Amino acid sequence: QVQLVESGGGLVQAGGSLRLSCAASERTFSTYVMGWFRQTPGKEREFVASINWNDISTDYGDSVTGRFTIARNNAKNTVYLQMDSLKPEDTAVYYCAAGYGNEPLHRRDDYNYWGQGTQVTVFS
Repeated sequence: QVQLVESGGGLVQAGGSLRLSCAASERTFSTYVMGWFRQTPGKEREFVASINWNDISTDYGDSVTGRFTIARNNAKNTVYLQMDSLKPEDTAVYYCAAGYGNEPLHRRDDYNYWGQGTQVTVFS
């Protein structure tokens, strides 16, 4: 059972940056595909970014491409989401997730383990 703990959320002005971190408890972290999703009240959980186990393949949701960057450090059992040029519409709870596979995963159902989420609020 992988436990995921997100951190780094907060309040930021539009145009600013934040870096989210997700620490995993599992020593086999390097074997998982990792992803970030976000959710606002009343909406479906939205795919943000995913990275495969060896940091070679990444993929992004259309709304964040070019502004967000996902990366991982397998030695530290941690995945990151660098968020630049933030917009008010990026406001959401951001969730880290772990799943099985060799390539980035895009669907919520592809992931087996989830963190509790961290709030990101972007004000104009």
